[in-house]
Amino acid sequence: MIKRILAIVVISCVVATALGQVSIRDSSITTPMIYATYSYQFPGGDLASRFGSNSSIGGGFLIKTRSNWLFAAEGNFQFGSTVKNEDSLLVTISTPEGYIIDANGRIADIILYERGFSFFGMFGKLFPWVGPNPNSGFTLMAGGGYIQNKIRILNPDNTAPQLWGDYKKGYDKLNGGFALSGSIGYLFMSSSRLLNFSLAFEFIQAWTTSKRDVGFDTGKPDQKNLSSQFYGIKVTWNIPVYRRTPKEYYLY
Repeated sequence: MIKRILAIVVISCVVATALGQVSIRDSSITTPMIYATYSYQFPGGDLASRFGSNSSIGGGFLIKTRSNWLFAAEGNFQFGSTVKNEDSLLVTISTPEGYIIDANGRIADIILYERGFSFFGMFGKLFPWVGPNPNSGFTLMAGGGYIQNKIRILNPDNTAPQLWGDYKKGYDKLNGGFALSGSIGYLFMSSSRLLNFSLAFEFIQAWTTSKRDVGFDTGKPDQKNLSSQFYGIKVTWNIPVYRRTPKEYYLY
């Protein structure tokens, strides 16, 4: 992963040098951008019965062309703290009161989280109808990729053998599969490399299948196909890679 990131950075610098000096105020330019992104998402479909809202952080690489076409590759890490139906998930290893007894004969401390990741390739178009320059405006993006999520089961002291090793995997509901993404937003580019951002509404449709043979909470094969959605607000901080036109100075 580190080698890939370094390769992207080197390629960006080479492309930027080839582009020469530009001024984004006067005309539309071709420029690569490295970016970091954060999204707050709400689940829909099958996953809405399993998880609550979640956050997503990540980064990517985007190229904006002179004709305002956009091409991007992006990876994200998803995390959330709301897991629904907790009592039924571990019911087969719990007491009638809903507690799990650890190896010391005490009540085990069990915490459940949502965890996941996604990778997308995307393309789109920028419409410079409103903005300070021809490189800012409304954006439409679409793409496809892979998404995966699960329930992270945490026993801080690791004292519950019922959730050691492969036993834990029987309860984590790991699933993954193909996903489509789409967004509508606004991209702002300024003369400063530090003040470049975008804000968008994003929608993700995912079709996933279980990655576990058996669900230990039911004792049956887990072969259900899931159709799920994520709706969210996405904020991106962009770092364009180009050489600015030097300021002109006049001596009298």
